[in-house]
Amino acid sequence: MTSTARIARRCVPLAVTACLVALTTSCSKSSDVTTTAGGVKLVHKGRLTTCTHLPYAPFQSEKNGKVVGFDVSLMDLVAKKLDVKQDIIDKSFETIKTGADLNAGLCDVAAAGMTITDERKQNLDFSDPYFDADQALLARKGVEAKTLDDVKAKKLRLGSQAATTGEDKAHATGVDPQSFESSDAELNGLRTGRVDVLIQDYPVVQNWLKDSSVAAKFELLGTVPTGERYGFAVKKGGNPKLLAAINDAIGAAKKDGTYKKLYEKWIGPMPKGADK
Repeated sequence: MTSTARIARRCVPLAVTACLVALTTSCSKSSDVTTTAGGVKLVHKGRLTTCTHLPYAPFQSEKNGKVVGFDVSLMDLVAKKLDVKQDIIDKSFETIKTGADLNAGLCDVAAAGMTITDERKQNLDFSDPYFDADQALLARKGVEAKTLDDVKAKKLRLGSQAATTGEDKAHATGVDPQSFESSDAELNGLRTGRVDVLIQDYPVVQNWLKDSSVAAKFELLGTVPTGERYGFAVKKGGNPKLLAAINDAIGAAKKDGTYKKLYEKWIGPMPKGADK
């Protein structure tokens, strides 16, 4: 996920609603902000506007002209709780994680497979964690490396998704990776031989390996334990009632089994305790 903002942003329709955010609108006017019956402030009446960064399967990606994935499904639960529809805006991860998009009034919530960190907490208010994620190393079959230390010692070329915690982990190990704009661009870098190994979130790598063309040539070298946890985010100090609604929706989904169903649909078998 890049530190260089995209020049244009795309507005992608969801199954629940057509995306109505005009491409020519750089930000929402303060007069556009509305309030739901429960007192939650939204930048557009009747819609929960979500900023994300595409593609990032299995959390969010385009399929048949619509955005789908684990994050999308969870935010649909929040929208349902608020009795509104969800719209999604594709933005640079850099402007998402710094809070710039939320501060500009472009969206109500950020849902982008985003790890909760102390640095990001300075710019965003995070929901309760909704997903535990380690990093994983993917390489062409035959590459002998199990850890980042092996990658460093063997002087292998590492690829990472820019502005992510996986890239931070690589730098902390003393490896200077080649940064890619998106997860798809990162995988393409491995396909074309620009890099020897990738570091990426474990569920993303597992999703790639579901593709027979990927599994035929590449393999999982190992995992990189991080203790990372994902969270949704709202404007810093700007929307506590929305944050509460997000937490309530996640909590209810974990209690009634909906979370488990969505996890298994988009990610795979749910580890014991993952819904705690």
